[in-house]
Amino acid sequence: MPNKIAVIGDKDSVLAFKAVGVEVFDAATAEQAQHLVKKLSQERYAVVFIAEDLAELIPETLSKAKLQTYPAVVPIPTGRTPSGFGMQGIKSDVEKAIGVDVIFNKEDKQ
Repeated sequence: MPNKIAVIGDKDSVLAFKAVGVEVFDAATAEQAQHLVKKLSQERYAVVFIAEDLAELIPETLSKAKLQTYPAVVPIPTGRTPSGFGMQGIKSDVEKAIGVDVIFNKEDKQ
């Protein structure tokens, strides 16, 4: 069973994860991020966090990764301005799983 956790992103954004035992992988381009997601998907990782700005550049790779049981690939905001890409993905996954938007649960007010 997979038991490792990794994070992919630019060095400045992900270096702090090393202090809590997460394996850190530096990526500055979409190609590097894509290669790392594919590589880590074949190794014993339970969770792979990826910087939101990189995740936005490789949606096809993330879609393929979601088809596998492990690892869970989770976009996270970094020190830059968050775009909401990660939260939108989580919202979409929850809606698919239970059929209801429980994260934002916005009602139309007239």
